Amino acid sequence: MSAAILSPLAGWATPIGKVADPVFADAMLGDGIAIDPVEGRLVAPGAGRVENVHPAGHAVTLALDSGAVLLMHIGLDTVGLGGKGFAPRVAEGDRVAAGDTLIDFDLDQLARTARSLITPVIVTNGDAFAIANRADEGAIASGAPLMFLEAVAADLAAEAIDARALSVARTLSLPLAHGLHARPAARIATLAGEYDARIELEAGARSVSARSSVAMLGLALGHGATVTLRGAGPQADAAVDALTALIESGMGEYVPVPDAPAHPVASETMPVRLNGVVAVPGMAIGPAWRIPDMASAVPEAGADETVERARLHAARAAVRKRLAEAADAEGAAGEIAAAHLALIDDPMLEEAAARQIARGKSAGAAWREAIAAASEPLRQTGDKRFAERIDDFADLEQRVLTELYGDAIAPPSPPDGAILIADTLYPSQLMALAGAGLAGIVTAKGGATSHVAIIAAGIGVPMLAGTGESLNRVEAGTALILGAGTVRIDPDPSQLHAARADAALRERRREAARASAHEPAITIDGTRIELVANCGSAGEARAAIAEGGEGCGLLRTEFLFLDRAAPPDMEEQRAACQAVADALGNRPLIVRTLDIGADKPAPWLPMDAEENPALGLRGIRLQLARTELLETQLRALLAVEAHALRIMLPMVCDAGELEQAKAMLETLAHEAGRAPPPLGIMVETPAAALTAATLAQSAAFFSIGSNDLTQYALARDRTNPAVAAGLDALHPAVLQLIDATVRGGASHGVWTGVCGGIAAIPEAVPLLVGLGVSELSVPVASIAEIKAMVRTLNAAQCSDLARQALTARDADSVRALIRPLMEEAA
Repeated sequence: MSAAILSPLAGWATPIGKVADPVFADAMLGDGIAIDPVEGRLVAPGAGRVENVHPAGHAVTLALDSGAVLLMHIGLDTVGLGGKGFAPRVAEGDRVAAGDTLIDFDLDQLARTARSLITPVIVTNGDAFAIANRADEGAIASGAPLMFLEAVAADLAAEAIDARALSVARTLSLPLAHGLHARPAARIATLAGEYDARIELEAGARSVSARSSVAMLGLALGHGATVTLRGAGPQADAAVDALTALIESGMGEYVPVPDAPAHPVASETMPVRLNGVVAVPGMAIGPAWRIPDMASAVPEAGADETVERARLHAARAAVRKRLAEAADAEGAAGEIAAAHLALIDDPMLEEAAARQIARGKSAGAAWREAIAAASEPLRQTGDKRFAERIDDFADLEQRVLTELYGDAIAPPSPPDGAILIADTLYPSQLMALAGAGLAGIVTAKGGATSHVAIIAAGIGVPMLAGTGESLNRVEAGTALILGAGTVRIDPDPSQLHAARADAALRERRREAARASAHEPAITIDGTRIELVANCGSAGEARAAIAEGGEGCGLLRTEFLFLDRAAPPDMEEQRAACQAVADALGNRPLIVRTLDIGADKPAPWLPMDAEENPALGLRGIRLQLARTELLETQLRALLAVEAHALRIMLPMVCDAGELEQAKAMLETLAHEAGRAPPPLGIMVETPAAALTAATLAQSAAFFSIGSNDLTQYALARDRTNPAVAAGLDALHPAVLQLIDATVRGGASHGVWTGVCGGIAAIPEAVPLLVGLGVSELSVPVASIAEIKAMVRTLNAAQCSDLARQALTARDADSVRALIRPLMEEAA
């Protein structure tokens, strides 16, 4: 028997294999053809009975009188629209004639909100009908012949299942955000077909075969629905276990189900508050938003091997060109692009992808497999030092896939003012969202030194990292308050009101501060505080001057050394520092020598893994262990022409380290025929703070690195979210170490600055001024606000306040002392 199927849409016919969704392209639901519509009306392709209309209105199943069962699915991922733009004109059980309207849809609205409007028309009972002929690719009118079917066997899909024979059973709740729609139904049916077992999916009084995606769609099961899997046969136990695991995974659409009977994670409530590591300080209020997983748009099967290899080659070439252009830019984004540029031509990746294409994979699937193979050895080490390298590979994967499939895998834009939440975030993803109006970022993984954190700081978006897997239970759209090392989830109205009032006050302060950013920071009673910037490039130095900065109090040089096969030579280092000096003009420049080690590994520097890298071979210890590194850097700095160049050593703990480096600097300066620049140290350890008077005999200045000083004083790893929330630089112990540093330096006429995070905390500034700190080095975005804060202070009053804070009980008590002064300043 032959049956003609008419086109249910006017548009452009497309082979099903070209649909950018493997559920359809790989015929997981059945064979057919797709149509890209040009008008918003889906009609019946023949006479028959409506088997099912999906609750979201985007799909309909029709049992034709000829016996063929067709699924028509308008668009890709349109189930997530929740019915917006769709108007079904039929219901389950209705009789229809060819040409009767099934669904009206708003073509313009959906074109703006849907990933794609391509509409697969699928023959779901392919065991009974084969497609003998189908329309050519190109324009097709509604009602024109679309395909012809030939009956090949009796329809077995309706085979009855004897419930009494199904001895294996498992009950669970559907954690699928959009219920049991086409994609998860297809995956369940495909998996069920891999086992020698008869599996039934039961919901209420209805039972259907788990091998029939259409039958499962007919159950119209929504999120949270209770279903029972029943099985019989040699592999029934394994099949039910596998299908349970697949459904409970959420298949990329997981949303917890309260009190779910068989999923322990789903029964957990959404957390109220999560702690993490502050990657970028700041405050944000907004709805949670996730980047949708678009991985399903990458087809597994490829076309001709030569075609797929050419596609991958072209995509990599395009990515290489973009990376090369980005690598020429200044700052962190340029450095990250340069690191990824080195990976794109890795022969191992190219060979692995070629092998996969030869096995029939598409260009995208092959590239994904190659990246996974390269990442797995790093992942298996369990060494967190390699976490960022794995992220680099993943980011490179995303770049090439985007080039291959474009809009098909491009996520929609976030709502303005949203807080992006993610398990892991990659640099290219964040750079693509740089102008999208994000208010903040929260990640379950990562840390303060990741590439993403560096980019977030550059675009001025507050970020909290390492909050843990509980973040994955936060639903999109949930109100969040981000700030001070925590994210508050679904706060009550009073908390939201207080947070918004606080945010409005901060914004007013920032605007007022910018108006007087270029005026000096002098207290009411005449104490001058120098406000300089923490920089990593000439571009940041220029931005600092534009914001009112009086110089650079910390030039981080480690970016020159990371993510490359060999360390930079003397000329490259000189040129990079000279560019910063030129940007500053006659303003002071403090350059910190190389601060890397086991905590910040470089590919060209083999190092053994360390149990406690923060306490290991890093900073000045590494420089003195590898003196050629320090010598090259000092030679480069001695060749820089700068009005007020100073050099600063990181992680100094005792006078011997300082004196050894100072002797080297003096020798090299003598060889260069010039006077050595002033040599100071970072005070980052309690040892340095407590022996400041001794160190001041050789140091020209001190600059307190409060981030490390705090973690060492309080014995809390600042990269560990389980304890990092307790890090508080206002703890009296930390303030006492700052006080010891200032007093020790003053005993030999040595001034003390602060370049750590505490310098940019407004409530800490009165204490630092009161303790005698004379220079504050802060992120560029904080310069104007901190200068304005200093102008409201009375140094003598601050001194009295600081003395009280030194003997306070804890950080909260210190804040209570400061609060009246802050309220007065507001």
